Amino acid sequence: MQELPASHRTTIAGCGRAAVFRAGEYVMREGDPADVFYIIRSGSIALETEVPQRGPLVLETLQEGDLLGWSWLFPPYRTAFDARVLETAHTLMFDGACLRGKCDADPGLGYDLLRLFARVVIERLQSTRMQLLDVYGSVAGT
Repeated sequence: MQELPASHRTTIAGCGRAAVFRAGEYVMREGDPADVFYIIRSGSIALETEVPQRGPLVLETLQEGDLLGWSWLFPPYRTAFDARVLETAHTLMFDGACLRGKCDADPGLGYDLLRLFARVVIERLQSTRMQLLDVYGSVAGT
């Protein structure tokens, strides 16, 4: 978020508040309404997806400074993955509906947020791709 102009960070802050999650809690579940996103201040959160006959697969572990949740920005506003807390997580939680309204009022803010979150989506896609290569590589090698 630091790459955003100070005026945008101030606007975004008006939609945020602190939130704490304990180890084992789910911050979000796949398919649930997506109406928030988080910046992780401390702790760790696993992004997971359920694999039939295998159980949950950890796709990535998020740490301090990482963004969690992009689905609040893209219709149909449904969460794409489970997010399970591994180590108590102190976060900043941002209201997606509040921010969408501010983006509608300020297209420059919307564009900057879209660029920021598109980069997160691309990074997560690459991470998931590498995870799948590991999974299928180990299956092929057995």
